Amino acid sequence: MKKENLRAMRDVFIEELCNRMENDRDIFFVCADFGSPKLDRLRSSFKDRFINVGIAEQDLINISTGLALEGFTVYAYAIAPFLTMRPYEQIRINLSMQSQLKEVNVNLVGVGAGLSYDVSGPTHHCLEDISIMRVLPNIEIFSPSDWVLAGGFVDYSIRVKKPKYLRFDGKPLPPIYEKVDIDRGFSELKKGKDLCIVSTGYMTHKALTAVEKLSREGIDAGLLDIFMLRPLDEELLFNILRKYRCVLTIEEGFINKAGLDSIVLNGLNKKSASIKLRNIGFNDAYIFDIGSRDHLHELNGLGIDSIVKDVKALLG
Repeated sequence: MKKENLRAMRDVFIEELCNRMENDRDIFFVCADFGSPKLDRLRSSFKDRFINVGIAEQDLINISTGLALEGFTVYAYAIAPFLTMRPYEQIRINLSMQSQLKEVNVNLVGVGAGLSYDVSGPTHHCLEDISIMRVLPNIEIFSPSDWVLAGGFVDYSIRVKKPKYLRFDGKPLPPIYEKVDIDRGFSELKKGKDLCIVSTGYMTHKALTAVEKLSREGIDAGLLDIFMLRPLDEELLFNILRKYRCVLTIEEGFINKAGLDSIVLNGLNKKSASIKLRNIGFNDAYIFDIGSRDHLHELNGLGIDSIVKDVKALLG
């Protein structure tokens, strides 16, 4: 992949949002003292609709909710683990509960999903976010695998008047898509015969590499990228997975704790499917090792060779 194709999800999203703000005065951007190269344009061009609350995530949610209740479309922007965990009570009461009674369009833009901030250690890792946000009713969850999806979500975020959590990777990534139907919620990147790998976010890039290696070893693996974790058309998803006898879920988060694996397993159980499922992710412990993302993956069974080994074990 050419280097010039590497782009950060947040930069593309903010750039697209700036374009909408030119003609839509009902959009506010609220920040918890967190920057971005593209944020400079937004801050200088829309001074009356840009608010920096400082390092105060609870205030971030409170102010964003107040603006949304006045009819504005609001984007609350912060580092993903701090955005989801520091103001969790405010998200629960102001957004999850209140949106069941009133229209509240607050978009929680979290940067640093998974191990995006790899060398910053476990305080900045974000392995819990899917699980804790899924347990809250009425909040949609968007988990894109590339910047094309991130940019394409802007129109959806304005159109759908509900609270949403956008979990963006913190590192520049190459594109996977040219264009995509956001409302569909997932994409079958490759059809296969032997088994299907289901992934989300950054792990879709690793899954693509694993699928290529498996192909060279004579294993025909399909690949499904789920980018809308909620809402999700379970019927449509099942119609794809039913073609396989085995499914492997891959996520950069804790497994067996209501993450991607739970989403897929719940869908299969509702259909009483006899499909074998195996899940790959992080076990029940934080990561105190220091190193690059790939190094941490290798240590925790998420390297390409480990994924290939797990596929072979699943196929028996």
